[in-house]
Amino acid sequence: MADHGDDKERQLKRLRRVEGQIRGLQKMVEEDKYCIDVLTQVSAATRALQSFSLELLERHMAGCVVEAAAKGGTEADRKIREASEAIARLVRS
Repeated sequence: MADHGDDKERQLKRLRRVEGQIRGLQKMVEEDKYCIDVLTQVSAATRALQSFSLELLERHMAGCVVEAAAKGGTEADRKIREASEAIARLVRS
């Protein structure tokens, strides 16, 4: 991944929060918590990861893709194709 700038610590904090949610899910399963409660927490963790992914994609497009597009050529085509493929993966998930 390219330079994160000042966002790196904020991004890591968000990922650690998601990691905590996943550990919480493991504990809920170990303790045989009610399935609907577990599913509710799965949904929350999924939304957190989706939000993180969209923010990361936005950063990539505003930086790497725009920069490559301004230069043109095969690099621009590659960056746009990568972004399109990433969007497709996010939509399918």
